[in-house]
Amino acid sequence: MSGAGGRERGSAQPAPRCRRPWRLLALGLLSASSVLAAAPGAGAMSKEEKRRLGNQVLEMFDHAYTNYMEHAYPADELMPLTCRGRVRGQEPSRGDVDDALGKFSLTLIDTLDTLVVLNKTKEFEEAVKKVIKDVNLDNDIVVSVFETNIRVLGGLLGGHSVAIMLKEKGEYMQWYGGELLHMAKELGYKLLPAFNTTSGLPYPRVNLKFGVRHPEARTGTETDTCTACAGTLILEFAALSRFTGTSIFEEYARKALDFIWEKRQRSSNLVGVTINIHTGDWVRKDSGVGAGIDSYYEYLLKAYVLLGDDSFLERFNTHYDAIMRYISQPPLLLDVHIHKPMLNARTWMDSLLAFFPGLQVLKGDIRPAIETHEMLYQVIKKHNFLPEAFTTDFRVHWAQHPLRPEFAESTYFLYKATGDPYYLEVGKTLIENLNKYARVPCGFAAMKDVRTGSHEDRMDSFFLAEMFKYLYLLFADKEDMIFDIEDYIFTTEAHLLPLWLSTTNQTISRKNTTTEYTELDDSNFDWTCPNTQILFPNDPMFAQSIREPLKNVVDKSCPRGISRAEESLGSGPKPPLRARDFMASNPEHLEILKKMGVSLIHLKDGRVQLVQHAVQAASSLDAEDGLRFMQEMIELSSQQQKEQQLPPRAVQIVSHPFFGRVVLTAGPAQFGMDLSKRKAGTRGFVATIKPYNGCSEITNPEAVKEKIALMQRGQCMFAEKARNVQKAGAIGGIVIDDNEGSSSDTAPLFQMAGDGKNTDDITIPMLFLFNKEGNIILDAIREYEAVEVLLSDKAKDRATIFKGKMIPNYIIDSNLEMDNMDQKLSENDSHKQSSEETTSASQDVGLASEEPEGGENSDVAQPDSLSPAHADSDSVSISNQDSYVPENEASTQEPECTQVDNQPQERKTETESDSKADWDNKVQPMESILADWNEDIEAFEMMEKDEL
Repeated sequence: MSGAGGRERGSAQPAPRCRRPWRLLALGLLSASSVLAAAPGAGAMSKEEKRRLGNQVLEMFDHAYTNYMEHAYPADELMPLTCRGRVRGQEPSRGDVDDALGKFSLTLIDTLDTLVVLNKTKEFEEAVKKVIKDVNLDNDIVVSVFETNIRVLGGLLGGHSVAIMLKEKGEYMQWYGGELLHMAKELGYKLLPAFNTTSGLPYPRVNLKFGVRHPEARTGTETDTCTACAGTLILEFAALSRFTGTSIFEEYARKALDFIWEKRQRSSNLVGVTINIHTGDWVRKDSGVGAGIDSYYEYLLKAYVLLGDDSFLERFNTHYDAIMRYISQPPLLLDVHIHKPMLNARTWMDSLLAFFPGLQVLKGDIRPAIETHEMLYQVIKKHNFLPEAFTTDFRVHWAQHPLRPEFAESTYFLYKATGDPYYLEVGKTLIENLNKYARVPCGFAAMKDVRTGSHEDRMDSFFLAEMFKYLYLLFADKEDMIFDIEDYIFTTEAHLLPLWLSTTNQTISRKNTTTEYTELDDSNFDWTCPNTQILFPNDPMFAQSIREPLKNVVDKSCPRGISRAEESLGSGPKPPLRARDFMASNPEHLEILKKMGVSLIHLKDGRVQLVQHAVQAASSLDAEDGLRFMQEMIELSSQQQKEQQLPPRAVQIVSHPFFGRVVLTAGPAQFGMDLSKRKAGTRGFVATIKPYNGCSEITNPEAVKEKIALMQRGQCMFAEKARNVQKAGAIGGIVIDDNEGSSSDTAPLFQMAGDGKNTDDITIPMLFLFNKEGNIILDAIREYEAVEVLLSDKAKDRATIFKGKMIPNYIIDSNLEMDNMDQKLSENDSHKQSSEETTSASQDVGLASEEPEGGENSDVAQPDSLSPAHADSDSVSISNQDSYVPENEASTQEPECTQVDNQPQERKTETESDSKADWDNKVQPMESILADWNEDIEAFEMMEKDEL
């Protein structure tokens, strides 16, 4: 999500209902200097420090952009670990993530207007010429309508917007004749076949060459799309219509928005995550402000800004009232069911909701924006980055972080609104973490796991399109810009569209359809256009006073959203039982279950089975409590299963030229040294053993002594390999999978089991790498000979790794300019590591041991087999009636936190991979309850499978 800057400042009094775009934007985005002048003791950042950080952002951008152009262009994206381009069809499929790739130089197009914001006008001119000359939009390839719209169409329109601005200034782009706009119009027509549905909602995918219905299109069979996918089109499509005078684009986008508004849940005014594009039925009925819905809300507000159509503002305010009534549980934003908004749909949040504080700034609702932003910042300080999803008690739910820019975006808008230098320090932290943990010699690599620090061979185009744009604007002063940023509105991909489009080519007959569906409450429009003198009445400590109660929220508290039943009861009795506190032997608990319509069945194996029938509950409120209890029990059951798993480990290459920047996710062993108890880990040079399988006495002990032994999987038990290399003097061992091409992209995390005997004699650490990850080390040995690695429970800070050792300062101090790194690395041939990535949010952990071929021990798994890490897998079953049945052992476990009604413990998701590909291939949510019962069942099932 992105925002806009305002052209006018606020008037003396707030206007409750603004009618023109620039009036909406007059949020009083007070300049930092005026606030700082009123508060000389507020800990202001010096102008020199701001400039230094701004320059550092420029250097970081150059590092990412230059490496893309040198190693990846004309490919869509850079693979920063293998220093090559990602070309769809030439790399293993990553599923839906690859739908953004269309063989149209995605990263370059997405970066065009960023170049101008960063004052790189010469580079912009060269990039525009490359796009015009090289980019083909007529490829036989199926792409995401949503991603192609916001990234490519938006990128072309943003590039055209700044190109005509520069041409008007008279120095650059004098040759430009609207070529980018012509390409945008061509692409717009290629997206239109997706709208060939009775509802007007577009298909989620389209073939750029053959459309949707053509026999060769290989798409057009989908029935569902996400709300954001269909509701995030109006800015780009309307801008295209306004620029070209061709109204069809704006008409199609408006029709899609109108349909979603008509299909909203009328009693709650919320929308679901996914919708059937033919019938308009909600497929996923949970609602939030994160993934799948986020930019739909954003575009309603911004469509009013850009187009001046009151109906969009009325719809936004109606939705916003529902969000603050049901979803907002400060500082949390928790998904609810659209038909039962008092009931939370899940107990975790995804990182995409980080855009919402910025949208609240544009709305003018500053206090909750500050609260949510601070909560997110505390999560970042704990994990270095915002995990892709995290629980209400701030544990990692999904561990990936693909360098998303939404938090940086909200930081920028909060600084513009408050002028509080605190947000400059937040931005500084983001810069330091990017340089310290994500920077690699060939760009910036996404984090595969924020807990271990492992990387993913991925640098998405939005990193260049948005992250650097917001970070630079955060530290830039007005004199640093070559144009007035407040003359533009940002799209969700941070592309620039000029505000003057609101009065250009108004070919659409505007009809206010909003009031046909709802009786609007004027209170919805309060603070649409507040004045900063009202928000910050000479109180420079305003934002700090809001943040202060939240500064320890992550580390020292166990927050949870207050249940809607508690709210409705006021000071009355709270819901009496949570899943984590339940004990099957407690008669009081059994009575509470009966009141909630939950019956308990004792199974022969000692477990208990729970079944709920809503009709048997004492009241509708008790039925809702029972529904929540069952949901928590499902999640708790899953968590207890996964607690049997060992966490992943890390192999960090610390020798030249890697210097700890390459981290490989490794599978642990159930024997040998426990790396979680050895803070420093085990560090040493690697050596390949003979025989390579390690199944007999090592014949080259002199090469292995005091080193970390590399060996191949197969032929014998893992424990036997460990004993052999330990006897040869090795200080550790790495087992590399013998299945060619295996990686954690396609296989579950692997654990090495023992041999069924006592393994206390094994004292060295043993880790497992899949074939592609292992080949990164093997190829490094071939190229650099001496390769040193660190085996640990998670990646270590490079300052810790090299403490007391001679190492360039740029490796230690991430605040320094990074120019020397590239210079030093260039003294050697450019190494090519390799890794593939996956966006899978949920994987089972494999537990296996090795067995000799033809071995006699039938209790041990075959060498290449993977079996579940938990032998006794609890299950969740659903009856044919209005009930579902989770099986779970009676819990006697005490909650981690002392609060009585704490949230249930979340499922942990282990997904990590850093993998290896061919180095030489340069080319890549009592009557309504009964009526809705089946919907609840579907929703809960969906949550168990939910992926971001």
